[in-house]
Amino acid sequence: MRVIVLAGGISPERDVSLCSASLISNALLSKGHEVAFVDVYEGVPEAEANDGSFDLATCFVKPSSGKTFSYSIPETEPDLDALIASHGGRKELIGPGVLDLCRMADAVFIGCHGGMGENGRLQAVLDCIDVPYTGSGYLGCALAMDKHLTKTLLLQFSIPTADWMIFDPKKHTIDMVREKIGFPCVVKPIGCGSSCGVSIVHDESEWADAITYSTKYESTCLIEKMIHGREFSIGVLDGKALPIIEIRPKQGFYDYKNKYQANATEELCPAPLSPEQTEEAQGLAVAVHNTLNLGNYSRVDFILSEEDGRFYCLEANNLPGMTPNSLIPQEARAIGISYEDLCEKLVLSASRKG
Repeated sequence: MRVIVLAGGISPERDVSLCSASLISNALLSKGHEVAFVDVYEGVPEAEANDGSFDLATCFVKPSSGKTFSYSIPETEPDLDALIASHGGRKELIGPGVLDLCRMADAVFIGCHGGMGENGRLQAVLDCIDVPYTGSGYLGCALAMDKHLTKTLLLQFSIPTADWMIFDPKKHTIDMVREKIGFPCVVKPIGCGSSCGVSIVHDESEWADAITYSTKYESTCLIEKMIHGREFSIGVLDGKALPIIEIRPKQGFYDYKNKYQANATEELCPAPLSPEQTEEAQGLAVAVHNTLNLGNYSRVDFILSEEDGRFYCLEANNLPGMTPNSLIPQEARAIGISYEDLCEKLVLSASRKG
């Protein structure tokens, strides 16, 4: 197959995406597929002249070439303003040559995280040009990416999730938060992943910094009641829950640094839970996946409350991280699916979802 692996973009999760997508590309090359690794924002610079002199087919790397890709995730989120400035201030989300290249492929593996790659817009564009792609369709992506919509739907289906409110610094006050949610609480952007913009606010002295950090990404925030307990993540693959993984940061919480820097977090798979707890949590993960109309794979995150022993859904990830050490590949490996086989399985199941 000829496969486009799309990555990057103008997203706070850009670096995570470039790392995942480079390793996905290597896995697909190892399985004998031709691969074009493309930053969806930067595009194919040679195609920008649009005079027809550049052959897009040369973007595809053949398995026999011996070429591999690599990208390391820095400790801090990317400077998106600097990225845009380096491209002359271009705000168009899809770079030159990208869609023409996608039309040449048998499938697109969406290796993006956050932004247009995860909120449904990229999926809608690919539907419009009739190109098959991995993961969820545009509707499921939109529902999962918006944490407020996600939680609203979960409540409708009696799936536990922490109490929350939407906070607009121009309209709401800390007094409203104190009355409705209280402290400690969690402050997060409504539509970001990878813990970008997320803070745990233990008391009111930490409030201002948390709001400033969150609104760096979006003008409104989601304020969530803090639930103390153990954190778990559960992949769903082809409608079935994978083994559960428990996440134990060595210090602090599961923030951007602890997610992507080596040895910052202990991850236990299968998670040390009773058979009854395992069955309950896996059932909830599948229920969340189905409620949000997600595709052939997703990952759902939970907190097991130390207060009442219930699993509370934190969020659903419609394009979870896909490095070999990411959570879903670890869970798949626990049932005998190698990283290379998982990547190929996902691309072979790519479909048109419009």
